Amino acid sequence: MSEALDTREYKVIGSRVVRPDGIDKVTGRAAFGADLNLPGMLLGVVLRSPHAHARIKSIDTSKAQAMDGVYAVITGADFPNASETEDPALSANVMAREKVLYHGHAVAAVAATSMAIANAAAAAIEVDYEPLKPVLSLDEAMADGATIIDEQLRTAGADEASDTPTNVAQFMRLDRGDVEQGFAEADVIVEGEFATPTVHQGYIEPHACVATINEGGQANVWCSTQGHFDVRSLAAKVLKINVADLRVTASEIGGGFGGKTTIYLEPVAIVMSGKARRPVKMTMTREEVFRASGPASATKSRIKIGAKSDGTLTAMQAWIGYEAGAFPGGPLAPGLMCVFAPYNAPNFLIEGVDVLVNKPKVAAYRAPGAPQAMYAGECMMDELARKLKIDPIDLRILNAVEEGSTATYGPKFKAIGFKACLEAAKAHPNYTRQLAEGEGRGIAAGFWFNAGMQSSAEVHVNENGTVTVIEGNPDIGGSRASMALMAAEELGIPYEQIRVIVADTESAGYTNVTGGSRVTFATGMAVIQASRDIITQLKERAAATWGIEEELVEWEDGHAVPKPGVNADVQPLSLADIAGNAGRTGGPILGRASLNARGAGPGFSVNLADVKIDRETGKVDVTRFTAIQDAGKAIHPSYVEGQMQGGAAQGIGWALNEEYIYDADGVMENAGFLDYRVPVASDLPMIDTQIIEIPNPTHPYGVRGVGETPIVAPLAAVANAVRDATGIRISELPLSPPRVLEALDAAEE
Repeated sequence: MSEALDTREYKVIGSRVVRPDGIDKVTGRAAFGADLNLPGMLLGVVLRSPHAHARIKSIDTSKAQAMDGVYAVITGADFPNASETEDPALSANVMAREKVLYHGHAVAAVAATSMAIANAAAAAIEVDYEPLKPVLSLDEAMADGATIIDEQLRTAGADEASDTPTNVAQFMRLDRGDVEQGFAEADVIVEGEFATPTVHQGYIEPHACVATINEGGQANVWCSTQGHFDVRSLAAKVLKINVADLRVTASEIGGGFGGKTTIYLEPVAIVMSGKARRPVKMTMTREEVFRASGPASATKSRIKIGAKSDGTLTAMQAWIGYEAGAFPGGPLAPGLMCVFAPYNAPNFLIEGVDVLVNKPKVAAYRAPGAPQAMYAGECMMDELARKLKIDPIDLRILNAVEEGSTATYGPKFKAIGFKACLEAAKAHPNYTRQLAEGEGRGIAAGFWFNAGMQSSAEVHVNENGTVTVIEGNPDIGGSRASMALMAAEELGIPYEQIRVIVADTESAGYTNVTGGSRVTFATGMAVIQASRDIITQLKERAAATWGIEEELVEWEDGHAVPKPGVNADVQPLSLADIAGNAGRTGGPILGRASLNARGAGPGFSVNLADVKIDRETGKVDVTRFTAIQDAGKAIHPSYVEGQMQGGAAQGIGWALNEEYIYDADGVMENAGFLDYRVPVASDLPMIDTQIIEIPNPTHPYGVRGVGETPIVAPLAAVANAVRDATGIRISELPLSPPRVLEALDAAEE
């Protein structure tokens, strides 16, 4: 690791400033996805399939089109043929064509002058379906003689190509060494099977957008999204239009967690606006969000781990099946990359499949694929520690990856903080605290590799020396604050003198999605480079003002100063001084940067959970929870802690309560927050956090992304605590009262 990164003292980085968007959000002024209203605007609704799997024999929209107040009625026939688009699955998910593939699949849409009229018109559309048998689980989908969802599908990545239709969209394998030899060398072997359910991200704000298109074919879209550049490119693919004809503006976002990285309503609203020649607003109901947006994959896993009697790992093996939903694209690759990533194993074999089922096409959910995979892997590490009678933290320290270790997915790790997190966990008072009677304690590790990708930023200096940063990432977790802090640190000016604008797709340089824990790392790097561009210009202008060579000027604490020893009778010039004189020294001062960021430092975490079981009801209460994570460098510690606490809360919900419940026909039976049980404040203890800072050497300030790692470990930490409290390994989530009570009763019998 860089010594300079370890010893540098920061002026504003690491401070807990007030976030720039905070006042507008707590006062209700902030404009979210459904808050925009345009003159003459219509309201749109989607007609959705009542079947999980059926052929569409015909659609009659004549009654709907004849209703007063209806301006547009569309079906799949109003879109380009899905197979002729760049992304057929995305196109077919936006609007069904020959078949519906899940309950809630969009079949038609209506735009009208009121919601009442739009709903009545949608109800008047007559669809003739031929119901087909739905496929609702991995086991069903992979069984011999299974109903085939897509007759054209063949398994990608299979060792041997097959011309037989299948529900297995992809096979993937990672391996090293000789796993059979590794197990032969083991003194102890543990193995088990695990299952996780379909769960939803649970964002409070539903999907919403407003679209308008003019006679020349130029469209404007305002929407709640994690990536408006992605909305532009994805909608252009579905509609086969030029991205230059589509301008997308991101609203404020009421949560996304990965679920707002794709499109559902936007192309539908554009097509209806084109038909109606009026703006169209569309907002999902909460039921639609559950039934027709992208949840996280249900999984089944088989894990086998071998070790010497001293705890040294000899072999690790995993097979993980991910439900993709109705179209290929589950988080198979990241799940397999993460499952054993924290550990040095000389021999491993990791295999997995991405499998179609008649459920909504899955979407990202914070570290997509990793929580399910590491839940299984970390539960078996817990069992290994028990069998060896080794402290579970000591077992992990013994086998932990460190700088120079080769990751299971290929590269060598640079500076990482996994061992530091483990050592902090072992020393934490919540680990040494005595458990109360009936309590259990669990520990688990978390990992996410983080992403870089493309980012752009501009830094504009105003005439009074204040600064505007323009970038293209919707702000979910406080990224405006982190951008302002990094610009302030570079320029040497107060944080309060900087404003950050999240601009639309025609006003900001191309920027990838707010996801992958990439924004503070990658877009922050662009802001830093743009700020350094500004400093170069400021030094040039100061040199011109003083009549000395540019290389004789330094920038310190927001001022241009001559280097020591320069024989010049000059006074330091502040940013405001130079900006006020910009018209005489070359015009407006603007810095810019665009990059494809490399070297995103992977993130490691360790979670501790204490639970208490009510043995009469099976209810599990989390009594203490501790999240420890390597942030590289916490630009704004409060928001890092917020990410850690939020991920823990979501992971606890995933472990204890959350699941999609389907009937035999593939209809979700709990599509609402009354029945889909997310944790509320009374369900959770205070979540203690500890930030570890092992700087990422590839970032100027040592940043490594923090947004996704926090959700990875809680599932296993809670499950291991329940195992500790009950003496029973319950291998299927959620650990809901009925499931825990059933296990307790079975153990007594």
